[in-house]
Amino acid sequence: MENRIPWPKRGGWLGAIAIFFFLAAGAAGADSQKSGGKEKDGGRGKYLTIITGCNDCHTPGFAESGGTVPQKDWLTGDRVGWSGPWGTTYPANLRIYISDLSEDNWVKKSRLLKSRPPMPWWVLHTLTDEDTRTLYRFIKSLGRKGQVAPSHVPANQEPTTPHILFFPQPPKK
Repeated sequence: MENRIPWPKRGGWLGAIAIFFFLAAGAAGADSQKSGGKEKDGGRGKYLTIITGCNDCHTPGFAESGGTVPQKDWLTGDRVGWSGPWGTTYPANLRIYISDLSEDNWVKKSRLLKSRPPMPWWVLHTLTDEDTRTLYRFIKSLGRKGQVAPSHVPANQEPTTPHILFFPQPPKK
């Protein structure tokens, strides 16, 4: 059985990240229009989760569904991996990860994080301390749910889960 999910051949991993941020911005824009710029339930933490694109990878089926996954199922990680020259990475279950950290430790870790693609770790570095803390509180409010995501699979090993191939392709001649 084939576990690979082909990724479009044009654009490479930076293009894919841009697509996910575009999807997240669209979802955030629709919610903001409904609530006049302020979220009805979840406040700024929910808003930050959407506009920073956390759900795009860390919530199974979020990007594919156009952002229609219920909030109760957000940020539980995913068993679909992202494969590239770095190996295969999996979106962490942020609800479990946050449940094991204090707010101060979350702020420190988010400032120092440098992870493998496709995680845009630099986005966490640009958040203010207040926004970082607000994001923590929102994720923590969702409660612990789900399972820990699979561990990184080195590039010289084949993952045993479904995975998206994330390799830049040369231009067609």
